[in-house]
Amino acid sequence: MPFYPCMNRRRLLKTAFCSSLALGLNLRANALTAFLANKGDLDLMAIGDFGSANEAQWSVARAITRYTKGLPSAPAGMLMLGDNFYGGGLGDAESKRWQTGFEDCYPEETFTGPCWAILGNHDYAETAGQELAELAYAKRPAGTRWTMPQKFYRVDLPTKENPKLTMLMIDTNWEPIQRRTHGKLGDKRVIWLSDEDRKAQLAWLEKELQSKRAPFTAVIGHHPVYSNGPHGDTAELVTDVGPLLQKYGVHLYLGGHDHDLQHLEMQGMKTSFVVSGGGGQHLTELKENHHPEFAQAVFGFSHLTVTDEKLTLRHIDANGKVIHVFEKTKDFKWKVV
Repeated sequence: MPFYPCMNRRRLLKTAFCSSLALGLNLRANALTAFLANKGDLDLMAIGDFGSANEAQWSVARAITRYTKGLPSAPAGMLMLGDNFYGGGLGDAESKRWQTGFEDCYPEETFTGPCWAILGNHDYAETAGQELAELAYAKRPAGTRWTMPQKFYRVDLPTKENPKLTMLMIDTNWEPIQRRTHGKLGDKRVIWLSDEDRKAQLAWLEKELQSKRAPFTAVIGHHPVYSNGPHGDTAELVTDVGPLLQKYGVHLYLGGHDHDLQHLEMQGMKTSFVVSGGGGQHLTELKENHHPEFAQAVFGFSHLTVTDEKLTLRHIDANGKVIHVFEKTKDFKWKVV
């Protein structure tokens, strides 16, 4: 059984950074029992930074399979939070990696619903044109659960006519963000959203936030706005996206990029900030940028449940253990349960 460290002993003793895990050992069973008694809710799985093509990706995929089999009904779908394929080799929609890294790893008999995907930094940087291949695969004539109609798009669930949740899926691969991560690769080829598309996306995002929405809203982007991971906060998102989340009352910002599971609440802000980047790529050490409600460097995934009255997010590790749960109401009140 592999060991997935939260932090090294010295840092753990110094900061008690993962104290929420200790509480979770006593509380999670009751939280999960309460969930299982509540049928008919909107359920989504979420996984980020998963496309490693190694055993860690498969172990998390197996954990999701076991976990979903214990739910009252199949989830409505899965959120693929970017860095969908590492290591290159995904040059077009006919690549063999689609079968091994997606269709086989997350089989239709278990993951029956759409897999709504966004682009991560490696989806631009690994292979020239990879981001176009991911868009093209979603348009295959034979059909696929892989769902990416555009680089940014809206989803209302369970139905557009009577939604409980509005999801605004965005592309956070802006030029300065990509240059910080991938250095001089950007001097050789374009590995980011064009500035024209970046501006169009921000205008689109505000327009959608101004429009009629479900009782709960989530913005989904690969790079976190705030993070205790090694990349830290994403300054451009703090400046350009953060104020929109606050102004228009977004309940959840969900991303990846840092290879861990996090939950941050920023003082005075309505939005909960969640990182779910433990899908299969190597883990990275946490930092102490903000006080976390939860932060653990562990392989795993997330489970989002939305009812008429509340949103619940669970982090689950690769052993299938629920290690963190919080709830949020429509009026932005939240609590760890």
